[in-house]
Amino acid sequence: MKTIELLIISIALAMDAFSVSICKGLNMTYKFRRNSLIISLSFSIFQMLMPLIGYFLGSKLNHYFITFNHMIAFVILSIIGINMIKESYSKDDIKTGLSINELISLSIATSIDAMAIGLTFSFFKINLLTTILLIGIITFILCFIGVNLGKYLGKNHEKKAQILGGIILIILGLKNLIEHF
Repeated sequence: MKTIELLIISIALAMDAFSVSICKGLNMTYKFRRNSLIISLSFSIFQMLMPLIGYFLGSKLNHYFITFNHMIAFVILSIIGINMIKESYSKDDIKTGLSINELISLSIATSIDAMAIGLTFSFFKINLLTTILLIGIITFILCFIGVNLGKYLGKNHEKKAQILGGIILIILGLKNLIEHF
């Protein structure tokens, strides 16, 4: 595979994480700089680990994984999206931060496709370390931009932004599910 092809794959894999990063930035109200780095780092680490796991799992499990990956992503993204919408109607004015469980769930949900791509890497001549690092770097940059973009867009419209973020997560999950069928 050529470098340009790997760059395109890296950008494509990072798009779900970028979208979710925008959603997280929309309703982030405290420790913004720290949390934007944590979100970007978490998404990039999972985007690097999942293709690595996929690469080593090999093609034997490919059929089973492809059968369920879209459903798993749909469920995780929908649950988190529904929770975001419910929180927007909460009477409490709780500062929206970063839950480790939510962060890990989102990181997994947005990187499941990367595992499927990792399964295909064994069929191509690639430098696995370079490929994994490229995926991680691109994901980190796009997620960092996404969180900051979300913060900028959501600054004056926090409640509406939280509802919109929840809807976007549900739509992303639904999009993954529909693409499967």
